Amino acid sequence: MSVVLEQIFQVGFLAAIIRIATPLAFATLGEMFSERAGVLNLGIEGIMLLSAMTGFTATSLSGSLWLGVLAAVVTGALMGAVHALFTVALGLSQHVCGIGVTLFSSGLAYFLYRLIFGQQSVPPSIKSFETRPIPVLSDIPVLGPAVFNQFSLVYMAILAVPLAAFVLYRTPWGLSVRMVGENPRAADSAGVSVIATRFQAVILGGALMGLAGAFLSMVQFNAFTFGLVSGRGWVAIALVVFGRWDPWRSAGAALLFAFVDALQLRMQASGLGHIPYEAFLMLPFIFTIVAMAVMSRNAVAPSALLKPFRREER
Repeated sequence: MSVVLEQIFQVGFLAAIIRIATPLAFATLGEMFSERAGVLNLGIEGIMLLSAMTGFTATSLSGSLWLGVLAAVVTGALMGAVHALFTVALGLSQHVCGIGVTLFSSGLAYFLYRLIFGQQSVPPSIKSFETRPIPVLSDIPVLGPAVFNQFSLVYMAILAVPLAAFVLYRTPWGLSVRMVGENPRAADSAGVSVIATRFQAVILGGALMGLAGAFLSMVQFNAFTFGLVSGRGWVAIALVVFGRWDPWRSAGAALLFAFVDALQLRMQASGLGHIPYEAFLMLPFIFTIVAMAVMSRNAVAPSALLKPFRREER
């Protein structure tokens, strides 16, 4: 235990928390926007995986990291549009369509990867982003090296949280999103296009999920593997509930999950060889289940979540 505590109180541990939280923050914010508009997106796991594959492939073929990020974002937005087409425009079951998007996206990712790269004994890899220290801020003791000596996508995730809060609470579009998620009939009576607003929110959410996938394949692992996402999409859905559909709280929930995940990695490296490593791998997910059980009791979801809007029905 003393070895574990010694590793926790290191700059590297705090930096690891920030890195682990980055894809979760992107994915959680994306899911939050979708659910605040009244659409549950269970396709998040598959969208992240397919975006990770397209981002990695674009970077591998072009040599441009930012082109890969763009490809991942566009992929996420397109899959968000597909989900919105079925759930918003056609009014089909959000649960069934979301699972269908996950299965389709996962299968398409595996198929395209095998088609492009084949079966190689050594999986292809790319040169990742490099850390970009921010002058002055990176010199702050402890906090500086951990937070302000990170990758560009990490800084984007940090900025995305206050930006998401501003858009959701301080802009007319954010008000429209909250209206269609709470009372679409009232929003429609006020002249807000419920269908268009929900489409926009789900597409924006898909783009953020694409960023999450890009970070995993282009920063965290520098490669694409079939176990790349490893349930992070499902965790993001739980973190939205844990954060009560608020950008700041959702980001805090992502940090808390990242802390537990980073902790289990340190525990694996602490020399506790008599404990199977699978026991440590379970810790973050056990934490998610417990947090969901506790927080879901008092959580108040958007009133119109999971409810399709049909203007002709009154």
